[in-house]
Amino acid sequence: METPANYTELNRQLWNAKTDYHVQSEFYDVESFLGGKSSLNDVELGLLGDVRGKSILHLQCHFGQDSLSLSRLGAHVTGVDLADQAIAKARELAAQLALPAEFVCSDVYELPNNLEGQFDFVFTTYGVLGWLPDLERWAGVVSHFLKPGGKLVLVEFHPVVWMFDNDFTRVQYSYFNRETITEVETGTYADRAAPLEQTSVSWNHDLGEVLGSLLHNGFAIKHFAEYDYSPYNCFAHMEEVAERKYRIQHLADKLPMMYSVVATKAAENQP
Repeated sequence: METPANYTELNRQLWNAKTDYHVQSEFYDVESFLGGKSSLNDVELGLLGDVRGKSILHLQCHFGQDSLSLSRLGAHVTGVDLADQAIAKARELAAQLALPAEFVCSDVYELPNNLEGQFDFVFTTYGVLGWLPDLERWAGVVSHFLKPGGKLVLVEFHPVVWMFDNDFTRVQYSYFNRETITEVETGTYADRAAPLEQTSVSWNHDLGEVLGSLLHNGFAIKHFAEYDYSPYNCFAHMEEVAERKYRIQHLADKLPMMYSVVATKAAENQP
């Protein structure tokens, strides 16, 4: 299937439509977040370490909860998202919480034209890479914004998850990036009953493509891990097996559900 020329606009409309429902959902629990609850999980916190005084570029930040959670930890955070309504909400939350995080509305690929500077970390997590057709280009953008010796911290749902149909009863999609997946979505993972019907355009990226794009752009892979759970109840037929750990009930622990990568940009004096 060919990629729609306006895929960026279609996905912007999709995520703008989702934002209003996400802000009101129990899934995102904005009330508790405003009361001080962090939206970050142990996996990404462990990979980032102490971020006090560090500069962090958060790509595909949605409406900013993770960006603001990092700001609460003392980081200097810039969040980026394609959806203008999500960015507007992120700025509203930052003002409400009196946090100095900045937010930029931009497509990831266009970000070098819309933002200056380099950062100690580039951070991006959970359901992000599938909206980008070209990971080589993505890795180039990550490199562009990292200081020499800076780190990418990526935590993402496992590509095996995206092979299945919505009910996890059959394999529907290729593990490999062999087609543009253009579909009409109904509802949203945060509110399945939401009266939404929007076109989405996405791509599956196998682990070889993810890691290869970083290696081809001069990164050193410092960490890679896979996990048999999701920290979010965001797929069908999930059961909670421990606090903030969910699995597809009929697949138990047989399915890799997410992975994490830490990659370091070479210092300028290194080959």
